[in-house]
Amino acid sequence: MASRAGTVAQPQDLVDLTALLDAYYDVTPDLNDPGQRVVFGTSGHRGSSLKASFNEPHILAITQAIVEYRRGQGITGPLYLAKDTHALSEPAQNSALEVLAANGVHVLIDARHGYTPTPALSHAILTHNNNSPAGAPQADGIVVTPSHNPPGDGGFKYNPPHGGPADSDATGWIANRANELLENALRGVKRVPIADALAADSTGKFDFLSSYVDDLPSVLDLDAIRDAGVRIGADPMGGASVDYWGEIGERHHLNLTVVNPTVDPQWAFMTLDWDEKIRMDCSSPSAMASLISRMAAGADGSAPFDVATGNDADADRHGIVTPDGGLMNPNHYLAVAIDYLYRNRSGWNPQSVVGKTLVSSSIIDRVADSLGRKLVEVPVGFKWFVPGLLSGEGAFGGEESAGASFNKKDGSVWTTDKDGILLALLASEITAVTGKSPSQLYKGLTDKFGDPVYARIDAAATREQKSALAKLSPSDVTATELAGETITAKLTEAPGNGAAIGGLKVVTESAWFAARPSGTEDVYKIYAESFKGEEHLKQVQAEAKALVDGVIS
Repeated sequence: MASRAGTVAQPQDLVDLTALLDAYYDVTPDLNDPGQRVVFGTSGHRGSSLKASFNEPHILAITQAIVEYRRGQGITGPLYLAKDTHALSEPAQNSALEVLAANGVHVLIDARHGYTPTPALSHAILTHNNNSPAGAPQADGIVVTPSHNPPGDGGFKYNPPHGGPADSDATGWIANRANELLENALRGVKRVPIADALAADSTGKFDFLSSYVDDLPSVLDLDAIRDAGVRIGADPMGGASVDYWGEIGERHHLNLTVVNPTVDPQWAFMTLDWDEKIRMDCSSPSAMASLISRMAAGADGSAPFDVATGNDADADRHGIVTPDGGLMNPNHYLAVAIDYLYRNRSGWNPQSVVGKTLVSSSIIDRVADSLGRKLVEVPVGFKWFVPGLLSGEGAFGGEESAGASFNKKDGSVWTTDKDGILLALLASEITAVTGKSPSQLYKGLTDKFGDPVYARIDAAATREQKSALAKLSPSDVTATELAGETITAKLTEAPGNGAAIGGLKVVTESAWFAARPSGTEDVYKIYAESFKGEEHLKQVQAEAKALVDGVIS
């Protein structure tokens, strides 16, 4: 049968909301099943109530653990609490608020009773902490979101006072304590009814939207966008950015159209992703098919927008669609953004480095070298960019999965979590200032540095094999060549900070691959890139799989 990827979802694709919400309250997780315990990945704890991995007991236990963690760390300022548009997000936010209020935590929820993008939460935490006197109580936050995951999923993420994702020390402690509370039938969890939590003196309101939208001129050249009359089409994709885009256009007088303002917890309007699932992945051509189609030139040869953008459900990722290039590969846009920003932000530290994950394209390495900037390559996970963004020593951090952020025009911190709205608006600034689309500018970069081909594939692996891959050392790899070239580096630690990458990266003069175990499936991921074309990339992928299988079997 032909794939339905890129076609509009059908009734059989939609999650049963009644069953989903009933399961949230009615299902008790079986802690003998590892898949039903609390586990924090790179973006918090995720799961589905239908799989007994995201249920009310999980949220009550995690929230109590966060209360105890922040108390132990001396964090006594307000806790900002936000949610996205997933069906499980509101009940999970209510459960969290019941625990936070019972523990007397000063909580700030959205003043508009709406949805809050992850970057708006990060911005709120940092604004409070940076504007407070030295020694004043510090703020932190919780955002309830599974990001771009399907409608039946839920997610719960803690951001400490630095505003970005919590590090593994914090999440490990929180997860361990949460599982301990679950094992003890939630004894030790304090809780009050939601009505009492909302009415508590410790519960307040905060205007996340105004705080974020009104501060955008400090980080972007909105005057240039306005003066150039750049036509922007913004698709919230049913996510938390829905009200933000309209306000951005109105408050800053931009030629901006909200392409689809619909919020539907089933996401019935979505086109199916590559695997025929509903997934709000704004870097996926299949999930973005509607917006890509809308950008197609009309009979007169013109497109309706100069730049069209999409965001995932919590707006921490970006998708850029141009009239001449369609949906840009995230690596391509990162390279363009880096080249533009480091040439046009005179207020940044002239010594600030370029941050990228080690599975991002090597064209970024060549761009950074041409700019005379040091490249810092870190493991997967945005938390690694937090110190640099806070200090200004790393004014830009970006991931291959369409997540990035950068500092304000004066070099001070904007957010320390991924900001899809920011990167989407940057595409309009780039268009306004250069007179070219980001895809045209990427073509210019490939003319200078070569045109790499990049792909990610999955390979089957048992839990034991995945564990072995995560613990490899360079000496375990005896191969000296990869796809006809001499291997120049075998890495199990990131060169930028020496942190373990939880896998392996092998590099040659014109190609590389990286292998990392999946945290949720019985596969490992092979990221690979070649500057020699598609056929060479396929050779790299085949030899990479053979090499890794030989080492972990």
